[in-house]
Amino acid sequence: MGQDTPTVDTVVLHYTGMKSAQAAIKRLCDPKAEVSAHYLVEENGVTHLLVDPTTRAWHAGVSYWQGREGLNHSSIGIELVNPGHEFGYVPFPTEQISSLVELLTELKTEFAIPISRFIGHSDIAPARKMDPGEYFPWELLAQYGFGVWPKSSTKNETILAKKGMVGPTVEWLNQSLSKIGYSVPVQTEFSSITETALAAFQRHWRPSAVTGSLDVGTKLALQEVEEQIETNKN
Repeated sequence: MGQDTPTVDTVVLHYTGMKSAQAAIKRLCDPKAEVSAHYLVEENGVTHLLVDPTTRAWHAGVSYWQGREGLNHSSIGIELVNPGHEFGYVPFPTEQISSLVELLTELKTEFAIPISRFIGHSDIAPARKMDPGEYFPWELLAQYGFGVWPKSSTKNETILAKKGMVGPTVEWLNQSLSKIGYSVPVQTEFSSITETALAAFQRHWRPSAVTGSLDVGTKLALQEVEEQIETNKN
């Protein structure tokens, strides 16, 4: 299932969230399901091409990233076989990630995809999705040039702001999330939208503390990720 896509400049990573690879492939190849992805990578590293990457696949759904809505038309979707949070979420095997790195290397070269545009489904649809989740090795991928990663870190989880609070710290938080790419209004209120987007950020860049609240370590990560994304947008 697909149609012509004009400009591809983004890769969106997913997990299948189903009990088996066979079940996932069957669903992704079923026109009645109205969902598809360009590639699927099994746990043992076997990679399947499901939709030509130069055509549109229906993997992003209602989505937003860095000022753009509806990312189906400009992104390549890659599904990683994993039962996900619903069926017993597990870490991604080494063989699977090795094959993914090989695939991303090819795609980055062919489509000239910027470092900042290797993202997760939960980044572009934080209110709906959690994949590829906190077990996904984003830091490792960043070492290969697929995405950014904060250079400094701290385990300090002292809360600086949380849902319901207002003030300049919250306004800074909303502005930072917006600059990174999330659909968050820049305001002084820590709303449910802020909480959801911040949890998505943490799931990607601070997986040890997916709380939806701003702590010291998350603030440091936000500052560094924002700076790196701004530097590597093109």
